Amino acid sequence: MADTLIFAIPKGRILDDALPVLARVGIEPAAEFHDPKNRSLRFGTNRADMDIIRVRAFDVATFVAHGAAQIGIVGSDVIDEFDYSDLYAPVDLNFGHCRLSVAEPVDEAGERQPRPSHIRVATKYPNITRRHFERQGVQAECVKLNGAMELAPSLGLARQIVDLVESGRTLKDNGLVETEVITQVSARLIVNRAALKKDHARLGPLMSAFRDLAAEQRQAA
Repeated sequence: MADTLIFAIPKGRILDDALPVLARVGIEPAAEFHDPKNRSLRFGTNRADMDIIRVRAFDVATFVAHGAAQIGIVGSDVIDEFDYSDLYAPVDLNFGHCRLSVAEPVDEAGERQPRPSHIRVATKYPNITRRHFERQGVQAECVKLNGAMELAPSLGLARQIVDLVESGRTLKDNGLVETEVITQVSARLIVNRAALKKDHARLGPLMSAFRDLAAEQRQAA
C-alpha cells in the first residue's frame, strides 16, 4: 500500500518493553515477528494500514527523520546524538530508563587535576561526547566504537569512555567507575514532522494514545 504507515522499533534493550506498550495502543505485530528464525525486517500488523520495521536503534531515528518511516520508538540518547531537525519527539514513554555517563579506570578516577585540555574518549556517541566536554572547555577526540567500550582503557585505546549505564555492573566487572552523568535516558515516541502535517488524521490519534498511556503510567507509579 502506498499509504501504509511504517512504525520503526529498535532491536535490543527497548524492544521487550515497547511491545506491551504498542499492544495497549492497539498495535500488534504479525505472528512471524515473534519467530526467532524469521530474518525479515518488515512485518505486517493487526492494522491493515500499518507495517512495523525492526532495525538497530540508531537506524530508527534515521528512518523516521528521512521519512522512510513516519513514526517510531527510540531512546532519547539516539535523539540527542543525531539532533535531526525533522524529528519530533512528543512523548516520553517512561520505560527504557538508564543514563549516559563518562567512565574511566578505578585506579585513575580523579587523578587528573586540573582537567587536561585534550582527551581521547571511546564512545558510540561522538556528538554528545564532544558537546559535553566542550562545555567544560575540553577538546574530546572521539574514537567511535559500536560496542565493547569497556575494553578501550585497558587496551590503551582511550583512557575514558562514554556509554549507557544501567546497574553499573558491566563497568565494575571491567575495572571502571562512573565519574560523570551526562544525561538521563528513556524511550521516546518520535514522529516525522512532514508526515505529521501530511497525515495528521492518522498520526495525531496515535500520538494522543501514546501520550495518554504514558500519563496513566506516571500516575500509577
